[in-house]
Amino acid sequence: MGRLRADAERSMRAIMAAAEDVLSANPVATMEQVAEAAGVARATVHRRFASREALIEAMEVAAWREIQDAVHAARPHTAPAQVALHQATANILQIKLGWRFTLARPVPLSKEAQAVQSEVMDLCEAVFGKLLGPGADLVWARQVYLALLGEAAHGSPPGSDPDALATRVIDTLLHGVQRTA
Repeated sequence: MGRLRADAERSMRAIMAAAEDVLSANPVATMEQVAEAAGVARATVHRRFASREALIEAMEVAAWREIQDAVHAARPHTAPAQVALHQATANILQIKLGWRFTLARPVPLSKEAQAVQSEVMDLCEAVFGKLLGPGADLVWARQVYLALLGEAAHGSPPGSDPDALATRVIDTLLHGVQRTA
């Protein structure tokens, strides 16, 4: 029984990874194209995901759960705020680079992914509250941070160092754009 579940889990992950690649290249790609890229029969994709929308929703949940785990791994409640922010940012950038299509939507389709996203945003604001102090506009800080994250993830060449990008994002967030000599 456990083997079947493990095989099904691997199959689902392979389908979602293939879908990410295929949909990144062609956002209107079909389930058949996804199946071909995953190396499985179209019936296998349909057995795992009832529709294209169900596949994308599952991808969103998986991506946001990875981000949630990455934020928790940065120890936002116990680590110094700047340390937690840097680690979470580097972790998130690595994830965003792997889920470009899936994470491009500002609001996920599924309620489950929206709930995970909401928890991540609350953690983000808690870290900003510790870092920026009372009176800071935490919603604005979060919006600027997310815009910087998006630019870093999508505007950087493949193979960019997530730690260097995280440093750049945080420096820009905290100090603005400064002229270098």
